[in-house]
Amino acid sequence: MLSPDLLADRAAALSALAWWQDAGVDTLVEDRARDWLAPPAAASAPGGAVTPAARTPRPAAPPASAAPAAPAPLPADFAAFKAWLAASPDVPEAGWGAARLLPVGDPGAALMIAIDMPEPGDADAGTLLDGPTGRLFDAMLRAIGQARESIVLASLAAIRPPGGRIPADAAPALAERARHLVGLVAPRRLLVMGDAANRALLGADAAAARGRLHPLNLGGRTIAAVATLHPRLLLDRPAAKALAWRDLQLLMKEP
Repeated sequence: MLSPDLLADRAAALSALAWWQDAGVDTLVEDRARDWLAPPAAASAPGGAVTPAARTPRPAAPPASAAPAAPAPLPADFAAFKAWLAASPDVPEAGWGAARLLPVGDPGAALMIAIDMPEPGDADAGTLLDGPTGRLFDAMLRAIGQARESIVLASLAAIRPPGGRIPADAAPALAERARHLVGLVAPRRLLVMGDAANRALLGADAAAARGRLHPLNLGGRTIAAVATLHPRLLLDRPAAKALAWRDLQLLMKEP
């Protein structure tokens, strides 16, 4: 049981609190203003040193982002280019899952022919343009006095892409690589077959690019390019062979 004195003190304290509440004061404050948003002051250890626990941690600086590595330069000669294309894991075709078909022919040839991709059976045959498409291609070569051994034949993509269409995200790298290869071979004439190859090398579909010589400045020299239709299209549309023959005649004309 509380003594009379403690009861009197308790009553006095409650009376004082009631008076302050009636006056509108409901929060205890200090005599001096305080910045509640300021970081806590560092506590000092004996001797004035700041204790480790009292140090305000500073936010860590974000790690500097590494600059993207520059792509390795493409090989500077035909043999090295073929070896690189055969083994490099960085080519767009690396994930397409078939044997890579490399450029073939005489690297000193005066004529180079560029196509878009291998045909469906080419990987099994181990050569570009096998089967009926290849037989028509060989006939076109004979019509202008050429053979596979006297030209360079190269495909924009070394592997036939899934679905038989070059993906849009792979097209720029394949186009750059094709232009580099043409510059390495430096033929006197370049025959470009099909829409995808013409877009990569001449900037237009075969129908829009046909009928004239296109000067390509590659590797420090100008190469005359001729656009034509792909043999696979000629098999489907035999009437278009007359258009392809005109393209071959343009190819054979002296500059």
